[in-house]
Amino acid sequence: MSGNTLWKCAVARAAGLLLGAGLCCAAGAAVAAVEPTVNVAGGPPLVRRLTESQYRATVADIFGADIPVVGRFERGLRSDGLIAVGTGEAGLSSFSLEQYDINARAIAAAVVSEAHRGDLIPCDIGDPAVFDKSCADRFVADYGRRLFRRPLSEQEITLYVSSARAAQEQLGDFYSALEFALAGMLIAPDFLLRIERAVPDASAPAGYRLDAYSSATRLSYFLTGSAPDPELLDAAERGELNTPEGLQRQVDRLIASPRFELALRDFFSDMLYFDLFADLAKDSVIYPAFNSEVAADSREQTLRTITNLLLEENGDYRDLFTTRSAPLTRSLGIVYRMPVAARNGWSMGEFSAASGRAGIQSQVSFLALHSHPGRSSPTLRGKAMREIFLCQHIPDPPADVDFTGINDTANPVRPTARDRLVAHRTQPACQGCHILMDPLGLTLENFDGLGGFRSKENGAVIDVSGSLDGREFVAAEGLGQALHDHQQTPRCLVDKLYRSAVGRGIAEPEQPFLDYLNQSFAGSGYRVPDLIRTLVTSPSFFAVTGHSPKEQITDARAASGDQT
Repeated sequence: MSGNTLWKCAVARAAGLLLGAGLCCAAGAAVAAVEPTVNVAGGPPLVRRLTESQYRATVADIFGADIPVVGRFERGLRSDGLIAVGTGEAGLSSFSLEQYDINARAIAAAVVSEAHRGDLIPCDIGDPAVFDKSCADRFVADYGRRLFRRPLSEQEITLYVSSARAAQEQLGDFYSALEFALAGMLIAPDFLLRIERAVPDASAPAGYRLDAYSSATRLSYFLTGSAPDPELLDAAERGELNTPEGLQRQVDRLIASPRFELALRDFFSDMLYFDLFADLAKDSVIYPAFNSEVAADSREQTLRTITNLLLEENGDYRDLFTTRSAPLTRSLGIVYRMPVAARNGWSMGEFSAASGRAGIQSQVSFLALHSHPGRSSPTLRGKAMREIFLCQHIPDPPADVDFTGINDTANPVRPTARDRLVAHRTQPACQGCHILMDPLGLTLENFDGLGGFRSKENGAVIDVSGSLDGREFVAAEGLGQALHDHQQTPRCLVDKLYRSAVGRGIAEPEQPFLDYLNQSFAGSGYRVPDLIRTLVTSPSFFAVTGHSPKEQITDARAASGDQT
């Protein structure tokens, strides 16, 4: 690649051009055939709030799956397309703190209850009326290490043991004392927030990297969706994560665990905006087949399609957009108009060519989420494909746009969405964005607002021709192949995986590392487990620019009343 082309790529990246940056920089991947020899500087250490799924998984892994989590959770903040990035920007509202306190009290009470104390309290208790400092020390140190994802300092242990002693004096019961101390740890910022800490990097003069426990935490939540287990914490304590061999052993172990699939599901749920299912509603008169079971099953169908292809078959990521295989339930069979043999549960199905379906973008989850309650929306679907699968930002419409024409679905002169959009695009303020969205979304107009197949709208035959960045095609099958072949499709996944892992946007100095990841991804045949393995075994995954953001930690502790 010439120096002039490289300069154009740099300008395109800096400007954030909608199409040019992605296409230009895709060519740049050929430059980075091997990992950069100089570690990427990375970004600043972050303070990231646990997501609801991470919170629940952490509690289940430490205390057991039958320990209740009874409080409610605020919806995660989505930033730059990902909740995983928003976790580094979201604050703690008074509602969240109240719900965290409810959870802490319920979890702590369950842990010391008669049903669980024999398994979860790590020492024998004689007379509960007598305070056992040795047991309290061990209880706080053991659970504090798992909850805070690092060893507690002597000062911290003393603080929580002192609170337990004070509870014993008031309540006269040692189990209640332990409950009080545990509830305090469960409401502490060190549990609710992933507080990253930086240390000088011995292999990079003037550089920094995450300390051992922060590295273990970043690695574990990315690969398992949960806190580091004792084996990973032990490896961090021994310094093994700072060696290629020690890091590789832990990565291999975590990827081989059942938790890896759950973490992958969490990532794709975030990428595909599946949090929107909480608000999904359809007009019951127009779509009588829609109900909460269909909504839940459609979400699960897509996640099972993804894990079947990427993990069980170790397939090419791009094939997600062309596959006709999909797991089905009877409730989904009604929408898809397909027979499902299994009365309960799931069975694998295969969409025929006549079904018009190919790829996850033609499944009910995508089609229903990106539609209106009473009709389909080529614009919403086209926008979603650009942003979710190609990482291309589409601006929101101006506040004064007239939607009268597109909403007039009973207009006999313009019976189809394509007819109505032609008129809508004549508005100067709309034309620039609609030319990017509509040619994609219109190819899915064979599917109504729920995702059911149709060939006509208002009696008129639906035209499902479309295009993607100069490539013309017809219907969902042609769309899927165009997404499969688009050079930005795998690059977008690399971009989102990296941002999800580190919890922030990508800095310009990191681009050579991203180019290396893209080259490696292509070289592996676009196998996602290989991409993830390449990412997390690189020193660049743990590189940061400087010290921990102490002011954020201080503010969080002040909000929760924590004085440690």
